[in-house]
Amino acid sequence: MFAVGALGLVGLLWWTTAGSQQRATDASILADIYALSGNWQNDGGVQSGMVRIRDMLAEDIQSTNIILLTTPDRHFLAGNLDTWPLAIIPDNETWHEIEVLRVGAQVPARVTTRIMSDGNLLLVGRDITAGMAVRTMIREAILWSIALTILLAVLGGLLIRRMLVRRLRPFLTTAQRFAAGDLTQRVPARETGDEINDLGSKLNTMLDRTVLLMEGIQHVSNAIAHDLRTPITRARARLEEATRSPPDVETMRGAIERAIADLDGITTVFQALMRITEIESGARRAAFAAADLAPVLLDMAETYEAVAEERNVKLVAYLPPKIAFVGDRDLVAQAVANLLDNAVKFTPAGTTVTLKAELQDNMITISVSDAGPGIPHKDHTHAVARFWRAETARNTPGSGLGLAMVDAVATLHGGTLLLNNTDPGLCAILKLPAAP
Repeated sequence: MFAVGALGLVGLLWWTTAGSQQRATDASILADIYALSGNWQNDGGVQSGMVRIRDMLAEDIQSTNIILLTTPDRHFLAGNLDTWPLAIIPDNETWHEIEVLRVGAQVPARVTTRIMSDGNLLLVGRDITAGMAVRTMIREAILWSIALTILLAVLGGLLIRRMLVRRLRPFLTTAQRFAAGDLTQRVPARETGDEINDLGSKLNTMLDRTVLLMEGIQHVSNAIAHDLRTPITRARARLEEATRSPPDVETMRGAIERAIADLDGITTVFQALMRITEIESGARRAAFAAADLAPVLLDMAETYEAVAEERNVKLVAYLPPKIAFVGDRDLVAQAVANLLDNAVKFTPAGTTVTLKAELQDNMITISVSDAGPGIPHKDHTHAVARFWRAETARNTPGSGLGLAMVDAVATLHGGTLLLNNTDPGLCAILKLPAAP
């Protein structure tokens, strides 16, 4: 780009110097042709023209004019050339740069021709010896400029490439070591404030996210192996025990039913995992539609009110008459159901679970509060991970996927899930964008 720009500047320089000189010469030649043509028409033709040619040559102080008038068969009539140049065919348009014999010497000339009204041939031009010298000097200067420009472009390109490679080498080193298994590698930060430094910061963020996802996959794998091993082992033990017992239909039936229940629990875990994966992939956005969440939340409250009564827990709901919303109402219903299920499950008997919804700053805030043991503040960030369970919930039925699904639903809708300790208890807050 630098070389092309410089060559364009050189071309402009040539056009404004040598080109300008040539245009001035052409204009002078055309002026002489128009003067002679007017003389031809107004003052009696060839004789008047011959006189005018002699006058023009006599007035030429610099002796640069070249004029030749001949008959149609190219016999000399007037001018300062002895013969018509053989290389030139007379017409009324073409310009020529040739060498002509003038005053016994060959000189470079720029000429053009005209066929006069009476058929005689006129050649008018200028001796461009001085102009050729200037043009040669300019051409040499331009050639040297081009060579210097190309040299500077090459050196500049190599220098910029070397600087860029030096700046990008830490990126390459970090990527190679990270790919080799050293997950602690990061691009060194530099306080330059330029785009390359921003790129390094974004790359480090991406690597942190990659490590987090890898740790999440490892955690999920370990959790699946740990949580599914118990029901599978239990089902196997019951079936094996049934085979060792004397043939008894009722005993066999009971063992099979308990094994089926264990396998159903395993199936439920896998279905929950598949549902979370589907939500996180964004595939459920196709089901987004305008909806009113108020009746959905009211249905959830009525459903879990019966469950709460069985545990001697009171469920109270504070809901507005209408909540305009754009999204997947079924997913939101499942998320609220998970929060209510956790609250009813962990709150002590004789306490109250509160479901509340309101509109604040163009956000729908759905909160579920209980009086249970809560979650330590240090574990709030881990609580939404798959299969994570607090120490107080180890002996409670569940798979540790409830809050993970709620968080996935919130992220899908552009919202957030917040956990706040209420001492005692926990307040889970689901924030979703309200409809415009």
